[in-house]
Amino acid sequence: MMALRFSLFIFIFSLYFISDFPGIFGHDEDMTIKTMEEFSGYQIHEPKYPNSLSVNSDTLQKQIDELATFSDSPAPSVTRILYSEKDVLARSYIKDLMELSGLSVREDAVGNIFGRWNGYGPELAPVLTGSHVDAIPYSGKYDGVVGVLGAIESINVLKRSGFKPKRSLEVIMFTSEEPTRFGISCLGSRLLAGSVQLAELLKKTVDNQNISFSDAAKSAGYANAKGDLSEVFLKKGSYFAFVELHIEQGPILEKEGTSIGVVTAIAAPASIKVTFEGNGGHAGAALMPERNDAGVAAAELALAVEKHVLDSGSIDTVGTVGILKLHPGAINSIPSMAHLEIDTRDIDESRRNLVIEKIHQSALSIAKKRRVILSEFEIVNQDPPALSDESITKATELACQELNLTHKKMISRAYHDSLFMARVSPMGMIFIPCYKGYSHKPEEFSSVEDIANGVKVLALTLAKLSLS
Repeated sequence: MMALRFSLFIFIFSLYFISDFPGIFGHDEDMTIKTMEEFSGYQIHEPKYPNSLSVNSDTLQKQIDELATFSDSPAPSVTRILYSEKDVLARSYIKDLMELSGLSVREDAVGNIFGRWNGYGPELAPVLTGSHVDAIPYSGKYDGVVGVLGAIESINVLKRSGFKPKRSLEVIMFTSEEPTRFGISCLGSRLLAGSVQLAELLKKTVDNQNISFSDAAKSAGYANAKGDLSEVFLKKGSYFAFVELHIEQGPILEKEGTSIGVVTAIAAPASIKVTFEGNGGHAGAALMPERNDAGVAAAELALAVEKHVLDSGSIDTVGTVGILKLHPGAINSIPSMAHLEIDTRDIDESRRNLVIEKIHQSALSIAKKRRVILSEFEIVNQDPPALSDESITKATELACQELNLTHKKMISRAYHDSLFMARVSPMGMIFIPCYKGYSHKPEEFSSVEDIANGVKVLALTLAKLSLS
């Protein structure tokens, strides 16, 4: 019996020795530890909490600048549309960076890209972080990008610190957060969240060049997108947590001189399409009292949108007429048709829905008063708000405190892939300041210091969640 115990001691001691010199003996440290635990029946891995976080800011900024060169518009603007040539190049760039960081890379049928760092508790649900890199026409180079490149760098930060994750850590680059090509925002994350309606819709969706979604996906190398998109769906609980790093896209953090925003909720977005139809006619010959001007009806509804939003009494209620198209679009022709697309958002779903109903009533009233036809009033999407999980916000706040960074709790009035990932797992977001709150324009900017702070907070938050 004593001989057996001595043999066990010698075996475990030798494994400890080998794990200290993995380069000499050619063994992976994590596999060695796993073997030790399986042989002994005890967990002998002592979690190492990261106590020194070093961000390679120069390299990270260089990566942001390099990614911005994959653009269909000249610098300083960025235009990167789903499945375009520049989008495909950007995807390759991200996958290369993931592999350089030692992550195992995979893609799903629509091009959501995952890079995993395996933890020593592989049976546990992993922790996910990331964002998007597609960009609307003539926008900036930080929106979404900070959350992808910053996520990869956060993994590098933890590796440099000697941290070993218990739960695996994954970085994701979502497909098409922006609605530019097919009019669908957060396409990749909506599918991950199990949207059967979207999966069916994409079978018949085309862009403004009449190219189908499936053909566009195939041209980018995602032939499986022609098939059953339900294979993209994730089961609820597939991840232990999801955390997204993002520029604020608003002015609050910069104005207040606060380093980090800890997001508590994401506003509920809704989109409305409205079409008025009139008779049109010659701009000179048709008398004013007899006109059925669809353009004037649209203008009146745009003002009604503003009124109903302001009447809500909340600063969190917003409304925007982002698209207004007139037909035939000639200076000397009375518009015979006017098409509006309206964006409404609020942190309070019922209050937002009340605004939508008031907009509908106004559209009906305006059509009657101006003797035009309200031929379309369609609510395209009416998503509920998402609340951040308390365990994630607490982990982020603790990370800020440990890093001596000022922070504040805040809501996100812009919506993100996090809104839909909240349907898959607990969710949280980390905001960093951006210049004057500018976003979706070439002047979009965040300093290297603010980005580094965000990466450190993200890294420490991921570490805490990984060890949970």
